[in-house]
Amino acid sequence: MFDVEKPGERDVLVVIDPQIDFCPGGALEVPEGDQVMALINALAERFRHTVITQDWHPRGHTSFASTHGAAPFSTTTLTYGEQVLWPDHCVQGTAGAKFHPLIRESAAVRAELIVRKGHHAKVDSYSAFFENDRTTPTGLAGYLRERGFERCVFVGLALDYCVRYSAEDALALGFSTVLVRAATRAIDPTRTGEEALAALAAGGAVLV
Repeated sequence: MFDVEKPGERDVLVVIDPQIDFCPGGALEVPEGDQVMALINALAERFRHTVITQDWHPRGHTSFASTHGAAPFSTTTLTYGEQVLWPDHCVQGTAGAKFHPLIRESAAVRAELIVRKGHHAKVDSYSAFFENDRTTPTGLAGYLRERGFERCVFVGLALDYCVRYSAEDALALGFSTVLVRAATRAIDPTRTGEEALAALAAGGAVLV
């Protein structure tokens, strides 16, 4: 059983999208999203190795509802399949795309790698490992393997999308996978949030 209090040399803390736009008052608010930041910082102090992902969309991104003249949270079919259309969020260079202040002051300083995702204008990216076309890699898997990491411990936002997809891909790529439940929040806690927890547990992730 993984002891979150005593991570090892081959464990890496993967902090998913701890950005202002995903916190209360942001463009794509995750309920209580800001409440995980202090715990993430505490965990980062225990881990020798930390990686952070950052949603980093160009203006007019294909996943934005405004790009299609559609209602936010509706869906459309793109070349790679069904896509949820989101409010404009985490646009490159904007205040909302920045890390939460607590993260900037602590965990981001300790991070050995920041992976920017969602920067391709025509394809969205939930996972830290692959774009939503499921074929375009971010390069994170190669980095982790070359560094000799074996276990990914996931925290951050949002549980039901970017955290879930990242953790599922980590499992599929052969990494031991842990989710710290108290250090993540879902856009929809009672539906897709619970679905994400059940799917990850069924897939072999350890929930602590």
